[in-house]
Amino acid sequence: MNVLSADAIERIPAPHIEYAQLAPTLIVIGAAILGVLVEAFVPRKSRYYVQVFLAVAALASAFAAVVALAAGGYGTTKAQIAAMGAIAVDGPALFLQGTILLASVVALFTFAERRLDPAAHGNRVDSFAAQAASVPGSESEKAAVKAGFTTTEVFPLALFAIAGMLIFPAANDLLTLFIALEVFSLPLYLLCAVARRQRLMSQEAAVKYFLLGAFSSAFLLFGIALMYGYAGSVSYAAIADVVDGTVTTLDPALASTMGNDVLLLIGGALILMGLLFKVGAVPFHMWTPDVYQGAPTPVTGFMAAATKVAAFGALLRLLYVVLPGLRWDWRPVMWGVAIVTMLAGAVIAVTQTDVKRLLAYSSIAHAGFILAGVIATSEEGISSVLFYLAAYSFVTIGAFAVVTLVRDAGGEATHLSKWAGLGRRSPLTAAVFAVFLLAFAGIPLTSGFSGKFAVFSAAAEGGAGALVVVGVVSSAIAAFFYIRVIVLMFFSEPKADGPTVAVPSPLTMSTIAVGVAVTVVLGVAPQYFLDLAGQASVFVR
Repeated sequence: MNVLSADAIERIPAPHIEYAQLAPTLIVIGAAILGVLVEAFVPRKSRYYVQVFLAVAALASAFAAVVALAAGGYGTTKAQIAAMGAIAVDGPALFLQGTILLASVVALFTFAERRLDPAAHGNRVDSFAAQAASVPGSESEKAAVKAGFTTTEVFPLALFAIAGMLIFPAANDLLTLFIALEVFSLPLYLLCAVARRQRLMSQEAAVKYFLLGAFSSAFLLFGIALMYGYAGSVSYAAIADVVDGTVTTLDPALASTMGNDVLLLIGGALILMGLLFKVGAVPFHMWTPDVYQGAPTPVTGFMAAATKVAAFGALLRLLYVVLPGLRWDWRPVMWGVAIVTMLAGAVIAVTQTDVKRLLAYSSIAHAGFILAGVIATSEEGISSVLFYLAAYSFVTIGAFAVVTLVRDAGGEATHLSKWAGLGRRSPLTAAVFAVFLLAFAGIPLTSGFSGKFAVFSAAAEGGAGALVVVGVVSSAIAAFFYIRVIVLMFFSEPKADGPTVAVPSPLTMSTIAVGVAVTVVLGVAPQYFLDLAGQASVFVR
């Protein structure tokens, strides 16, 4: 029997983890684990307050850590690969992590809102089922409502999702990318299923999202396997070297497949499919309208903003760090995807009669606009995408926060016909929603205009002039249905049995106020933020 010698044992390297550089993610994961313990040990009456405080404090601390890293030069001169090659700490990663954290804080305020629905049995209620495990309409659900239960597990679930989203755009090898994808997807599947009202529609949305998400994860994992066979490594840098032809030494175990372009092209295409699903690009968009409509509206806003930021960050890193040597192959494909996404999102949105579905197709069209910046393949392209994502995320969360306020006897009144005359019944609410719609349409002096101008300029400079023309046409089509909603709110007679606008707590007011402030500031004076995105536009390799 062979016994390992002492020097052989010493040669096994201990992992070297840069905890300070990974602090934002570690803080959020730590708080999520604490949140699970709170569910286990804190009395039910106190859980809501403890969870809200814990979640907001964790996200604020994580954002402070991101700012400290950026101030310390980790976004520029000290950019590095941390955690033994698994995580990149560089400008795009820190910018996207900061955006995700800020958007998530604002979104969590809508999770914590408890004044929109009338009190049930003397207890305030939020958007989430009293007891998620009980069958809709069953005696156990009625008993849970009567007892005043609340599903406070949504806060640790959201924190786990945010932790995965923080790793996703910073992942520097394909396995880390896949693990981050699963870490943020699984909590989102659960969060979609726990609406207080319309529980069956909510559960249907979660099942659809789960099944299609499982397919996309399988495609991504199969792509990773093929890419490993091609390059003999899952590390981004190692794959990029094999793509460029700078690696000459073959791994003996993979000598028969290494450098096989068929594996590279099929593997790259499958990984792109997995990422385009998360982005909501056509033809991988079919889950978006059903899930956005069925999920609790606070979750829809959070998902629409934060998931897009994380997924586009991962897509940028894959195309710019791993596959720059394959640019002539992936650019035509991305051209086609961007054109179809912009046109399909804008055209189908015109036919929608539900506000949440309309915003879902709007988000699909916006994915197409952002892809125009991705296709630019330049530093201007990266910075324009970063800026657009920051601008878009706050407009989206603000718009969905307004949707939670318009209510009738059945809960949220999302059918467009019920929004007729809202401007006369509640001028302030309608005016705020109009600001968000104008930003989506890309009207000047809103953040939407600054973002579209940035991505279209970068695309035009990158030789994608035809794409810009399609983008402008799509924007014009999209402007029609945004302005149609504004006309409906301000120039239609309100119905006698129309919905009322609930008076929210300071939490939802803060969400909407931040959304409006960001929309106006990034529209009127975007230069500082464009410069910030420009400084953060260099990937570490």
